[in-house]
Amino acid sequence: MKSHSPRRPSLFVRLPYWLLAILLLFVLGLWAITSDQTYSGIFRTLSGGVLTTLWVTFFAFFAATILGLLIALARTSGIRMLREIATFYVEIIRGIPILVFLFYVAFVAAPAMVAGFNWALAPLIEWGWVPAASIRGFDFVWRAIFALTICYSAFIAEIFRAGIEAVGRGQIEAARSLGLSRWHCFRFIIFPQALRMILPPLGNDFVSMVKDSALVSALGVQDITQLGKLSAASSFLFFETYNVVAFLYLTMTISLSLLVRWLEKVMDGRVKR
Repeated sequence: MKSHSPRRPSLFVRLPYWLLAILLLFVLGLWAITSDQTYSGIFRTLSGGVLTTLWVTFFAFFAATILGLLIALARTSGIRMLREIATFYVEIIRGIPILVFLFYVAFVAAPAMVAGFNWALAPLIEWGWVPAASIRGFDFVWRAIFALTICYSAFIAEIFRAGIEAVGRGQIEAARSLGLSRWHCFRFIIFPQALRMILPPLGNDFVSMVKDSALVSALGVQDITQLGKLSAASSFLFFETYNVVAFLYLTMTISLSLLVRWLEKVMDGRVKR
């Protein structure tokens, strides 16, 4: 008998309707911005904040990823003191709301850091070799980046820890028995396997940081939200302004989400090969 291979579902069945709905909203928003003078003016005003939002997000997330990996390695270390310190850090930071931590860093930690710098280098400052630091020189953008880095590093550390601990102990012991150092064992055995598992939650955290970066507007940082707030307050066009604000954030977050999905499929394809 002739065997029949299963029929592949038609394009109509496989079509992601949620993505079509999002594309429709994007087209409508883009059409409104390009055809309406009011929306066009608001978009030009807010477009300057896009670079600030992306700069804060990318730099803070990169720094948080590095710091989170170090904390995760400390949490999975065989040295108890490192584990205790890392666990204390994670539990404390995760228990503080991001907005509160932003204010704390901007108005408490930043002045303390400047004062500590001046105290540590007091002799050099007195001799005129090093200029004294001023709190005004500590830009609010860097304070916001520092706060987001600290906050997100605690969450990213837990993602890395879960990925590292998901790798079987037998593989690690086998690698060590073959003479691999701890660094080579982590680089060639643990990290490649953990990366595939942590990529989805790590991508979700990155998208979340894009949205949470709007909180830096509370410090006066000229991001999309802050420029939208100022524009709406001066023009009283609240509906139109926040439509554009939402459009910009949705464009960034959905594009990044689709990129993360694509990376997942690419990595899954490599693993299956």
